[in-house]
Amino acid sequence: MAVRPPKSLAKVVNPDTGMSLVEAEIQAETASSLGHHGRKVEAALNRLEVAGEEERPEALTLAAREVWAFFIQRELCGMRDHRLVVREMGIPDAVLRRLGA
Repeated sequence: MAVRPPKSLAKVVNPDTGMSLVEAEIQAETASSLGHHGRKVEAALNRLEVAGEEERPEALTLAAREVWAFFIQRELCGMRDHRLVVREMGIPDAVLRRLGA
């Protein structure tokens, strides 16, 4: 017995962009995910900036974890050069050292 996917899932190409609906959905999810991770990095960096002496080690660990996850997400999207992001987001050297940079 042959099983075919529903016609609603067939590749429908937009004549203006040449992209299928699935490709457009994947790009939208990718952008959303990058934005989500970027906001998490910003929040962690803000927490690190205002952290007192006692909270700093925990805030530094959290910031390093969030930056690492953001870098991995960027690399999965084909963006391997993080220098611009480091500069624009103001990622401190202490965080980068935790990542081995």
